This record gives sequence, C-alpha cells and structure tokens, in this order.
Amino acid sequence: MTAAGASPSERRREIARLLPYAGPGPLAAAVALNLVAGLLPAGFIVWTSVMLAEVAAPAAGRPADLAATATALGLAVGAYIAQQVIVPYQAALGEIIARRVDGRCARRLMRAALADAPMAVLEREDVLSGLGDARDGLGRLPPTPGEAVAGALTLIARYTQLAGAVVLIGIMLSPVAAVVAAATALVIRHGQRGSLGRLGALWRELAGPRRRVAYLRGTGTAPTAAKEFRTLGLIDWYERRHRQDSREYLGALWAGRRRILFWPFVGYTLVGLAGGAALLLWLGRSAALGGLGLLEISIVLQAALVAVRFGTFFPESDVQTQYGLNAYEALETFEEVARRGAGETPRGDLPAAGLPRHGIRFEGVRFGYGRGRTVLDGLDLELPAGSSTAIVGLNGAGKTTLVKLLARLYDPDQGRIAVDGLDLRGLDPRDWQRRLAVIFQDYVRYELSAGANIGLGAPDALTDREALLAAARRAGALEVVQALPGGLDTPLSRQYAGGRDLSGGQWQRVALARAFLAVERGASVLVLDEPTAQLDVRAEVEFFDRFLAITGGLTTVIISHRFSTVRRADRIAVIEHGRVVEQGDHASLLRSGGRYAGLFNLQARRFGPGSDGVR
Repeated sequence: MTAAGASPSERRREIARLLPYAGPGPLAAAVALNLVAGLLPAGFIVWTSVMLAEVAAPAAGRPADLAATATALGLAVGAYIAQQVIVPYQAALGEIIARRVDGRCARRLMRAALADAPMAVLEREDVLSGLGDARDGLGRLPPTPGEAVAGALTLIARYTQLAGAVVLIGIMLSPVAAVVAAATALVIRHGQRGSLGRLGALWRELAGPRRRVAYLRGTGTAPTAAKEFRTLGLIDWYERRHRQDSREYLGALWAGRRRILFWPFVGYTLVGLAGGAALLLWLGRSAALGGLGLLEISIVLQAALVAVRFGTFFPESDVQTQYGLNAYEALETFEEVARRGAGETPRGDLPAAGLPRHGIRFEGVRFGYGRGRTVLDGLDLELPAGSSTAIVGLNGAGKTTLVKLLARLYDPDQGRIAVDGLDLRGLDPRDWQRRLAVIFQDYVRYELSAGANIGLGAPDALTDREALLAAARRAGALEVVQALPGGLDTPLSRQYAGGRDLSGGQWQRVALARAFLAVERGASVLVLDEPTAQLDVRAEVEFFDRFLAITGGLTTVIISHRFSTVRRADRIAVIEHGRVVEQGDHASLLRSGGRYAGLFNLQARRFGPGSDGVR
C-alpha cells in the first residue's frame, strides 16, 4: 500500500520515525511554538468575552470596571498580535525541519543507490520505478517526507485550539455539550481526510494519462526538441496531441473528483449543521433560563464556531501529511531491496593496497544479465601487471561486460577473477575499486566546472589546480580548458551563467583527464572503455600512440572495436561470442592470419592504403 492510501495510524508511525531527523532543537521549538499558537485563540476568546461583559455591565445594573475592561482589551489585542507574529516563525521552522528531514532521506537514497545496491538490482525495471518515485518525491514538486513531518507538527496548533474550545464549552455550558462539539469537529475532520485518501487512489489510477501529459509538456518545452519540431513541421500536430491527451486526463480527474467529493461534502455539511444547531439551541435554552450571562454566551459562541470550523481543509498540513510519505515509502522499499541484494552478494574484507603486483586473470568466467543471453562464456584472459592490454571485438562481444566484472560491479556466474592469485570476491570491493581508474563508454558529463569534472577522479585533489592542469595536459585537454572563458572554473553547461558546452571529442578528453588524475593519486589499473569513440581515425591513432607512451609501466586495459588503432599495445585480445579467440601482439596476430588479421584488414580497407595509422 502506498503512503497516500495508508491508514492514519500507519502514517503517524512513519512520521514518528522521521521526527528525529529534524534535530532536537528545531523539533522542541516547533512543538512549543505550535502549542502556544493553539492556546492563543482560547485566550483571545476569553479576554474578548470579558471585555464585552464589562462594556455591557451598566445594562445589567452594575458599574463597569474600566481597569478590567482595559486589561481584557490589552490581553485580547496582545493574543491577536502574538498569533500573527508566530505565523512566520511557524513557517520558517517548518521549512527548516522539512529540509533537514528531506536531506537525511536524500542521503539515504544516494547511499543506497550509489553504494549499497548491487548493479544487478539497479537494472531491474521494478526497482528503477521505485527509485524514480523516491527521487521525484524528494525533489519538492509533490509533497516530500520533510513536508509531511512539518505538516504534522502544525496539527499540534490545530488540535490544541480545538481542545481549548472544547474545554471552554465544557466549563461554560456543559460537559455533554463539549462532547457534542468535539464529536462534530472530529467527524467532519474524518470526512475531510477520507476524501483526500480517495483522491490519492484516483491520482494513482490516472498515473498513465498523467505521465503522458507530463511527457508531452516536458518534450514540448525542451530546447533539444525545437530543431526537429521546426524542420519537420510538428508544432500544430504536437499542440493537437497535447490538447487531446490533456482533455482525456483532466476529464477523468474532474469526474472522479465530483464522485468523491460532492455527496460526502453534502453529508458532512449536514453533520456540521446538526452539531452546530444543537450547540446553539443548547446555548439559547441555557441563556433563556437565566443560567448564562454575556460572558458565558460570548465564550461558548466563539468556541462553538472554532469546533464547527475544525473540519475544514488545512492547507499547511493535509496534502503534506496525506501524500508526503509516498517518497519515504519508496525510499524504504528501495533500501530493503538494496539490503537484500547486498546480502546475496559476497563481500570480501581483504585489503587491495598495492595490487596487482603480478597480474589479473579471468579464469573460465561465465556471465549473463538476469535471464538474458550469456554474454561471457568461459572467458580466459590474463592482464599482466605493468603492461598494456587492448581488448578488441565487434559490438556486443562482451568487452564492456568484462570491464564491469573487473570493477566488481557484478560477479561472475561461474569461474573467477583472480588478482595476484586472490579471488576478487575476497577483496574489499570499495578498497579494490579505489585501485581502479575507469572511464566507461557512457561516462558522466557532470554539470559542474571543468575543474570539478577533472577533479572528481580524486576528490582530495579538487582544489589542487596544478594537479588538475597536469591531468588535462596528459589527456590532451589542456587546450580545451584554456579556451574556456573561466578556465577550470567554467561550468560545463549552458544552463548556468558563463557556462559552456563541449563537443563530444572535448568531453572525452576531459573524462580522460579525470582518469589520469585518479592514476596520479594512487589508482594502479587504468581502464578505458571506447575512450576515443567520438574521435576520427587519425585523432584516435594519435591518442593511442601518445597514451601508450605516457602510461608505460602502468597496468592499462583499453577497450575498442577498432582494430587498427591499438597495434602498439603490449598484448591484444580478441573477444568473440563471449570468449577470447586470439591474443598476442599486433605483429604476431597479423602473421597468424586469423580473426584479428581478417577484421584488421577489413577495417583498414575502409580508409584506403594511404590512411595514416592504418597501414
């Protein structure tokens, strides 16, 4: 059950678990402030009633007490002013608490997604859906868990105000009348909350149409779509499609709202009228019998209005507490899946410092993604320490999967990966991953400064500008950085003031600089997965020649589907159908006339015999 459809007791328990995230200081201040805010209306009722009674005293045959009138007026005005002064502080404390709670939840989500959940778990469709719900719910577009906590705390003021009104009715009129007032308020309140729950169910039922409308709106306002919309003449069609889908969604939403809200509104309105009428009749009868004076009548009348109006919608809490826990529930579900997945994954504790000294071996490794086809099928491969190994093969041969296994993002289904004879599963995974500098084919383009994009290869070097520039120089990215208006400080995104975007080749050089910085700060194995996919053949040849020259003595693994550009590697392994079918250096593989030679010559013919770096 989602949080929107959870019972009130379940929501209260979840909010109680989140309360410590607010911190003791803000939490105590919010509770105290809301208690005061709830008591002030009762004080206002009492003191305004005292003032009215004193003003009307001469009509009742007794002299007015001017001092008592002035005191009551001052206290009533003071209570009113204090209530107005408290409101912005309530909002400020609520914002502080919401941000603290959401911050803790966001850190939990990032820890679970980036560190705890195995990659196999992260690629499951149901898990990705839940992760998306948690991420979106913490983005503050729908109500967040923090806003649910802040909203629940504001209810202290509301219920304190109701309690004060009921107590006043019980003292001034009758305990039974107080029960009637409380029952009326709580029944109407229950109806209000129940309607919100049913609206939540309707919201979930319309998830498909709502996502379609959101997608159309988002795509239609994205600058990236503007080129195709104009050149293909899609604007009129897109507007019609958006209007059609919006009407479908809103029509169903409005019909559902009428069904859910209309008759319940009528029914609970009748309850409010009956309860209010009973209180007024009781008050009128008691006054007529002479049992109540102006003071009592004024107090009971105002208190009764507070009770009857209690069932209205509370904008500061109702939506927040009803829907704000959806993201928290998605977070807890995701964390549980991550814990189960991590528990099923062996986690070694051997240190990886100084490894590899001799080399890395893939021994009979078999691996497939879930129930899909087998990607690696009995792969045997040696990566000698201190040498460069190029792994080549056609698309889909399993090259990138090999890198994921080497980085311990997945474990083999069969066989093992040995580092200096130690099973990789026996090493501490975090410790081993710090020994690797990996740039994947789908590397991340961070919307941060150029310096940060390089420095994230070794976060402790983020402020070392000389180290950042040295890494850029090694990767051939120094000219790219120097051409930026702010150098290393330039944001690599046009969404920010002074920002610039880079071409595909420039981005690759920046990513390579990130890997070189990681090596400079202690990584012993450098793995580049298709590092030059966006460079032309000449630039790729120049890169590999330069790369192998400056990484001599380092354990390097280069993944490529271009055979002609890795000829200077110490060893070349050809992968096909999940196995190594050939390995050796460039010259020996050409002489053997096998698969490597055939594919090398096939690719070379595309560029002609005079192409530099091909023949």
